[in-house]
Amino acid sequence: MRRLKLREGTNTAVLFGHHDRHLKLIEADLGVRLSARGEELTLDGTADATRYAERVLTELATLANDGMVLQPDDITHALNALRQSPETPIKELLSNAATIVTKKRFVAPKTPTQKLYIEAIETHDIVIGIGPAGTGKTYLAMAMAVSALMKKEVSRIILARPAVEAGEKLGFLPGDMYAKVNPYLRPLYDALFDMMDMERASRAIERGDIEIAPLGFMRGRTLNDSFVILDEAQNATAEQMKMFLTRLGFHSKVVVTGDITQVDLPPERVSGLIEVREILRDVEGIGFVYFDERDVVRHKLVQDIIKAYDHHQNPPQSSNPLPGVSGRRPSPQNKEPKPATPPSPLRDSWGQSH
Repeated sequence: MRRLKLREGTNTAVLFGHHDRHLKLIEADLGVRLSARGEELTLDGTADATRYAERVLTELATLANDGMVLQPDDITHALNALRQSPETPIKELLSNAATIVTKKRFVAPKTPTQKLYIEAIETHDIVIGIGPAGTGKTYLAMAMAVSALMKKEVSRIILARPAVEAGEKLGFLPGDMYAKVNPYLRPLYDALFDMMDMERASRAIERGDIEIAPLGFMRGRTLNDSFVILDEAQNATAEQMKMFLTRLGFHSKVVVTGDITQVDLPPERVSGLIEVREILRDVEGIGFVYFDERDVVRHKLVQDIIKAYDHHQNPPQSSNPLPGVSGRRPSPQNKEPKPATPPSPLRDSWGQSH
């Protein structure tokens, strides 16, 4: 049993959480029992567990005293990230220099891979983020785009998504173009409105500072001075992916996101996202970031679900080179690259890890 005396004046309401929610999360994760009386905590458990819990609580208390408003998600993500980087201070994990400032909120990476992703976007003209749903690929890219627009680093944001469910053939749907494609672009609007209030975002869309459109509408354009995001890129065909990436103009940045385990294309069509890993891996200025279930920032069960599916599709004897790739034998026209070693979260154009 250990006793921890917090600094006088510690914001225990923020540190402990509503109804001690944060303490309960730490208890469940570390296997300790915590009881609090004022600014004093009692930690009961094994010597290693209580020592680790003391470190976590001490670092979180410092953040609370510095004015950070801790949320249950912050506690969960800090504990998850510490398992991957046990020597990294929690402050660096939750409130480091990679924090993104938008109109509505501060957005900070929750995992080491998310931090690498933000750094890759800052240092590369094209970044391709691959991983399961809920890992923050689109959300963080949107935050970076809004931040860049606020700082006048770009003059517009362009958000694109394949309307694959409609086969990009929207003529038979009722309404004008916006009414036809709106259901397929709704997730992009949701992410945008989380970064900017709806009125401000709507005005920016009306002025053309923010454009949201199906991928097919990108053909024939040159996108200068823009921050461009292609979401759900696993549903872009090989031809569409080439068309999109060659739209890049001067003073622009492109982020491509997708999950190669969720391809909705017909079997005879090649996913451009799967193909592009092989074609562009040696091109300077392009960064690849790979996420896995440890980066999921949704309900904890989502991590377990992704891990279970990955185990089912990729049994231990499988020799698949990348996490999350289907266990079926690739066809010749959809052959997947086989690097000598599994990729690190970030790989630059020379295939070197960071």
